[in-house]
Amino acid sequence: MAKLVLLTLLGASLAFVGERWLAFRSSFGAVRELEPVEPQTCVLVEGLENGSEDIDILPSGLAFISNGLKYPGMPNFAPDEPGKIFLMDMNEQNPRAQELEISNGFEKESFNPHGISTFIDKDHTVYLYVVNHPHMKSTVEVFKFEEQQRSLVHLKTIKHELLKSVNDIVVLGPEQFYATRDHYFTNHVLALLEMFLDLHWTYVLFYSPKEVKVVAEGFSSANGITVSPDKKYVYVADVTAKNVHVMEKHDNWDLTELKVIHLGTLVDNLSVDPATGDILAGCHPNGMKLLNYNPEDPPGSEVLRIQNVLSEKPRVSTVYTNNGSVLQGSTVAPVYQGKILIGTIFHKTLYCVL
Repeated sequence: MAKLVLLTLLGASLAFVGERWLAFRSSFGAVRELEPVEPQTCVLVEGLENGSEDIDILPSGLAFISNGLKYPGMPNFAPDEPGKIFLMDMNEQNPRAQELEISNGFEKESFNPHGISTFIDKDHTVYLYVVNHPHMKSTVEVFKFEEQQRSLVHLKTIKHELLKSVNDIVVLGPEQFYATRDHYFTNHVLALLEMFLDLHWTYVLFYSPKEVKVVAEGFSSANGITVSPDKKYVYVADVTAKNVHVMEKHDNWDLTELKVIHLGTLVDNLSVDPATGDILAGCHPNGMKLLNYNPEDPPGSEVLRIQNVLSEKPRVSTVYTNNGSVLQGSTVAPVYQGKILIGTIFHKTLYCVL
């Protein structure tokens, strides 16, 4: 009898593991074929060879770019170099990337920038908020942008017990922001197990100097986050669930889910077209190739546009698709006056005229 019970438990366990493995492979797009889609004019940005995980473009056309992310399990072509922030002027005919100097005693050697967000105060001063992973911890660094010197002045480091495994951030006021937690476990092996079991333990938090709280939870892996032009709605990408959550923002900063837009691809960072309100999503069409990187068969890139976001039937269209021959591991794709910058986790950056 005991042997029968043991064999039954073993069989059930193996069946569960097999089912989860098939679901995991399916979720990460192991077999999806890619048809190329590319705007007419695209060029790789010189000098951005080690990733551009997140990009935020000011209304003036200045684009801030996070570079050199070291993320567990992901490739990195410059493991000994610290992360950097670059600047591009999208108004230039042939925009170039310029590394920004960082001053005021900031520890640049351990700089590991991830998601970023800008904020402009009533005096038109620009602040850059950067999710940082020094020594694989999570902090939010606040910088002041000095436009004349083209440099960043480090103002402060924000830490909190809820700021763990932070992925992305969107700033809505002075030291007031939403941030996503993409894994519950900070250990890489446990984080992979978490994804394998699809535990849905990640969340969105709100931070201010007076209050820090979880405002939305139950995500498989909360990733990119952004806000609508009127600041009434917050959009959250759940990367492994392959969808975007549309959340209504309340006066107390709480979020209420209105709808979920399913995209059928791994959704990374989100940007909003300031002219139309459309969502631009940087996506990973075959995530298994990210987890098991092979330069001979690299991961592809994909950018989707979501129109009529609040309608009953949002329209999803493809802006860019590549099998990895040009761009690998796309993460973000903000637009500015008919031009787009497509960033990646560890690879190059593409500039296109739409």
